[in-house]
Formats: sequence, C-alpha cells, structure tokens
Amino acid sequence: MTEERSHLKVLGDPPVRTGAARPEMPMIDAHRRPRGPYAFAAALLSHLVPAALRDFPDLVAAHDIEILAAAPELAGLVKARVKAPRGTIDAGLTDEERILVPAPRRTLRLANGIAEFVRDAVPPGSSVVVCNAAAADPTDTELIDVLMRRVPPAILAITLYSGGPEPPLDHRDPGELWELVDRCMREGFLHAVAELGELGMAATEQGGDLWWRFAQRTATALGGLGRTAQARALWDRVRLVSQDPAMHAAAAYGTAMLDARHPDPARRDLTRARAWLNLAIAVSRLLPDPAERAFKLGFDRNGLALVELREGRADAALALVESAIELAGELGARHPVHRMVLLANRAQLLAGRGQVKEALEDYAAAITLDPGFPDYYLERGNLLFRLGRHDEALADFERAIDAGPPLPEGYYNRAELRTVRGDTDGALADLGHVIELDPSYLDAYINRAGLLAALDRDEAARADVEAGLALAPGNPHLLTVLGQLETAAGRLAEAADALDRAVEGAPDLAAAWGNRGILRYATGDLEGAIADLTRAIALQPQPDLYANRAVVLRVLGRHAEAEADDHRAAQP
Repeated sequence: MTEERSHLKVLGDPPVRTGAARPEMPMIDAHRRPRGPYAFAAALLSHLVPAALRDFPDLVAAHDIEILAAAPELAGLVKARVKAPRGTIDAGLTDEERILVPAPRRTLRLANGIAEFVRDAVPPGSSVVVCNAAAADPTDTELIDVLMRRVPPAILAITLYSGGPEPPLDHRDPGELWELVDRCMREGFLHAVAELGELGMAATEQGGDLWWRFAQRTATALGGLGRTAQARALWDRVRLVSQDPAMHAAAAYGTAMLDARHPDPARRDLTRARAWLNLAIAVSRLLPDPAERAFKLGFDRNGLALVELREGRADAALALVESAIELAGELGARHPVHRMVLLANRAQLLAGRGQVKEALEDYAAAITLDPGFPDYYLERGNLLFRLGRHDEALADFERAIDAGPPLPEGYYNRAELRTVRGDTDGALADLGHVIELDPSYLDAYINRAGLLAALDRDEAARADVEAGLALAPGNPHLLTVLGQLETAAGRLAEAADALDRAVEGAPDLAAAWGNRGILRYATGDLEGAIADLTRAIALQPQPDLYANRAVVLRVLGRHAEAEADDHRAAQP
C-alpha cells in the first residue's frame, strides 16, 4: 500500500525529530535575517543546482535568471556551464544608469520559474522541512505558496513550520547593507528594500551620500508597493534635511509619481503631480554637470508627458518625449535604458496617432537596445495584432515568453491571438497556463469562461465564472457569461438578474445587451428583445447579432427588416 503524501503547514516550532521519514534535504531555515530575500530558495537551489548542471544542463539554462536572482552565489557555477545566459543589459550598467524598477509582480514570475525548475530537477518522492516560515521574507513566502500549489507532494513533499530557532542578530556595517539593498532593488525585492533601507538610513549620517542612496531606494520601493503615505513622508524628510539640488529634483519627481501613478485611479492627483514635476524640471536646470543636467531634464520631461497623456493631451505628451529624446542625444552611449524607455514611450504615442510605421521603427530601436527586456515585445506584438499582422504579433509574444521567467501576460496575449485565428484548443491551453501561473488573473477567467460557454462546456465555464466572481464580485463580463449559462439551463429568472446587473454595470458592453436580447426573446418579450439587440448592434455590429435580430423581426411579421438583417449577417 502506497503512503499518501501531502504538503503540511504547522503552527509552532519543529520537533527535535521530524518523524520516522527521513527528509531528502536537511531542514531549511527560511528566516529573513540575516540573508534577506530568498533564504529558503537559495538553500534549496544550492542543493539542487549542482546535480542539475550535471544531469539536466538545459533545465538550468531555461531557468538561469530565476536561479541567479534567488541565489547569486551560484553565479560562477551556472555561468561556467550555461553558454548563452539570458538577461537584460542592466547587469553591465552603472548605478545611475539602472533606472527601471521591476514591478512587484516580478517576484511571482521568479517564483513560478523556480517552482518549475524544482519540479523537474528534484528526485520524485523527495521531501523538505522548512522552519521560521512566519519570519520569512515575502519572496520566500510567495515561493513556498507557489511550490505547494504547483509541485505535487508526490514529487516534493513540503512540511512548513511557522516557528524555529532564532538566528543571530544582524551585525552588518552600512556598506554591506547597501550592497544588499542595491541588489534587492535591481531584482525587484521591494519589501526587503523598504525594510533594509530603513535600517541603512538609521545607521548612516542623515543627509549624507549613503543616507541619500538608502532614502531614494526606500522611498521608491514604498511607492512601488502602494505604501504611498510612507513614501511621501520619506520624500518630505529628504527635502527637510538636504540642500543638494539633485536630491531635491529626485524627491520632487518621486513625489509626483506617487500622485500620477497611484494604484487607485480615483486617488490620483494629476494637478499636484504637474506642480511637483515643474519643480523637478526647474531644479534640474540648475545642475552644473551638462550630462547630468541633460539626463535629469529628459527624465523629468518624460514624467510630465505621463501627466499630459492622462489629462488627454497626447500631442503635448509627444512633444515632451521628443524633447527628452533630443536631450538624450547629448549623452553619447551612456544611459541606454533611458533611451530605450523614451523610444518605447514615443512609439506608444505615435501608435495612438495612427503613425504606425514610425511607431514600429521606434519599438524596433528600443528592442535593439535591450533584446532581453520583454515588455516592448508585448507592446509591439499588441500593435501588430491590431493591424492584423498575426504572424509577426505571434513572434513577438513568443519572444516575450522566452526572454525571461514565466510571463502570464505573454501567454494571455497569445491566447487572444489564437482565439481570433480559431485555434480554440491553443487559446484554452494558454489561458489555463496563465491561471496556473497567476490564479488572480481575472481576464484569463473571463476569456476562458467565454470560450468554454461557446463550446457548450457549461460546467467548466460556470467554474471559471464562479472563480472570477470570487475575485471581482459584480464583474459585468462574468455576469454576461453567467446570464448566458443560466439561459441555456432554463433558469430564466437567474439569467435575467445576471444580465440586468451586467448591463447596469457596463452600459457599453455589447455582449451583455445581446445576451439579454436572446433571453427576452426566450421569455416572449419580443419588443424588449429587439431593443436590446439593436443596442448591441449599435455598440458592436456583428453578424450573429443581426441574425438574432432577424429571427425576432420575422416573428413580429417585419419581414423586410428581417431580410435586411439576414443580408447584413451574411456579409464577411
């Protein structure tokens, strides 16, 4: 009889002995002190990678970015065996040239990549015991959740204890702490930057160069995590203690971005953001070094372009970005990431004006500067998709997927393209993978539910609708699919409730009106059906809507109008 294995989460400390079963690996301490992020991951990878390099070198190569982000001490070993390592150009740039801050979601990508590596590298039937989970860094907490979700316990059984022995106190001096904070910022470990940066500021002279570097990283991390009040207070503190114009320019820009990019759109204050950006520009003009002045002015003008765009002044935004690109021309070969961002921003603005050729040229130039950066493959792919250039769009989506750790957006975009091409099985597979990578990806549930409903796989579609509504109660797209499913099941009152709520929540959603028109026809409300289908056609004229309205018109005896709709429905 085979013993059933499972992942376990246990409150409290591990026992002195973990039981009769001998773990494949020694107990791993996940406490974030003193290592910081990925204490658990680094120990696990240090155990698995050497053997994987011997037995499965291609597997290591496929996950090199994730492995080295979590366990940089393995760099010499991995780079000696991986012939064509992936990555962006950031690694070879100076501190001031690394201007991109990875989004908080990057750690989920890393966690998925590490989980896939572990799943394929660990001997089946292995087990691992982890202690101090309650004191783990969020990177490890996220990784362990992903491992428990994606790696079957039959392959690796994880026993997780919340408590454990207390590690020694952290005695790093400020220089060592700075190296850790700087690495965490480069990798996107924002929670660690926020925590360790405060320690660094406390250990250095307020207002000094190292204190400022800690403060800048900490405030940026807090903003990226949505902790805007704390970030704003820290920028205010910088202004209070410093008379350095570069610090004041950076603090003004950082404060502006808190208003311009607030995670809640209702709480964005573009007027206040504009005021801070104007101040940043004014101060940057005072910087004595010409190269620093050109870079900072371009950086600030690019920020102001965001405000202009969000206030509906795309032409003014484009002018600002073009002036920033002109300033970047004074920098020579320096600041390639800055130029890449400016070119991609101009591409986005040009595409919005219908200048497709110029937009594609800018995207190509941006991608040439850093072929390992996936975002602009996605943006260019979306533009090509809208233009109907599906083969080129597919190539870009797949380049984005291949460029780094698992990227849900790449699979999602490819699923949309496959849907348009009629490759329903491929689209469903991609959407399933998106949900496996990120169970909170709402749009994947919406699209998969719609595809499943169209295939009359109503039970599976209903499961996706329920999962999506648990994430976003009242979502009009999901309510529309729910109404369609309830109509098919003959639960007409429930269908009417769902579709009424969908129409109320999204008056411009053609599918909601169209499905309610079908429901009203089924209940005998022919005039109501005509009204709803007519509204749907006005929003999004489609053959099936004309065909459905023709059916209702014919029942009402309005044959000439029905024939006209049949003719429209038959048009390609």
